[in-house]
Amino acid sequence: MLDVSDAVRAEIGDEEANRLLAGEYAPGSYDCTSCRTPGDPGSERTSTVLFVGEESAVLAFAHASCVPSQVVPVSEEQLQGAVRTIEGQPSVEDDVPDGPADAAPDVEPVAPEAPADGQEGSRQAVLGVTCGQVLMDNALAAALVVEPTGPIARPGSDGPGDDFLPILIEQGFLPVTDVAQAPATNPGWSVLVATGQLHAILQPPAPGTAQPITWWQAHQPLAVTDGWRAAVNKTNTVLVYAAPAGSIGQQPREDLLREALEKAAAAGVLVAAAMPLSGT
Repeated sequence: MLDVSDAVRAEIGDEEANRLLAGEYAPGSYDCTSCRTPGDPGSERTSTVLFVGEESAVLAFAHASCVPSQVVPVSEEQLQGAVRTIEGQPSVEDDVPDGPADAAPDVEPVAPEAPADGQEGSRQAVLGVTCGQVLMDNALAAALVVEPTGPIARPGSDGPGDDFLPILIEQGFLPVTDVAQAPATNPGWSVLVATGQLHAILQPPAPGTAQPITWWQAHQPLAVTDGWRAAVNKTNTVLVYAAPAGSIGQQPREDLLREALEKAAAAGVLVAAAMPLSGT
């Protein structure tokens, strides 16, 4: 019951793909690369997921109900981290306990003076990303909250203004007036969750290219709680909220995070977009 997508087949070749489908290389059991719970390709549909780095590639397996068969481009460092996790070696998730708010903050310097297009500007700032859950239609949805540590300027700008929200709106994010309403999907954007951890937020490829661009990348794969993973695996969707520096802060509980989001929305400084898992 193994699924091998055309993209995976193109990477590994017809011969290897046919061997997989024939059961020669299929595992007797596996830990799903998305939700990290056991799977059995003999009794449930299973996706082949190929992580491709700069120099090497790793084939992993996932419940088809979690993610489809796909090729996931990652950095070589991320790939080695995935290998360690797949082989059961210690990873960052082994060392980072789940917090009571299901909100694990990560701050990564990505030179995001113009974070929506990846170009550098004249002022340095970093993006903080917090994982949490928000209530939508009586169900918990997986969410990410993105907040810079300082103002974001456009390339070449030396003024005191903060262009973070205008840049994101130009890239398809929409202002939030009611946190209780799910944001619209932003085409081409996605969230990379691999080996049960958060790796990156990806934006559409540059013109003439096929590979998505990393808009934000975790310094190390970011540990998320079982509740966050369960929420995202139900819908394959992550709600990504963004606000200017100082609007949200690192909240210790999800009720406080929700309150901060509502205050930012009421102040007109919150934008958001729904994003599928990478490759979906």
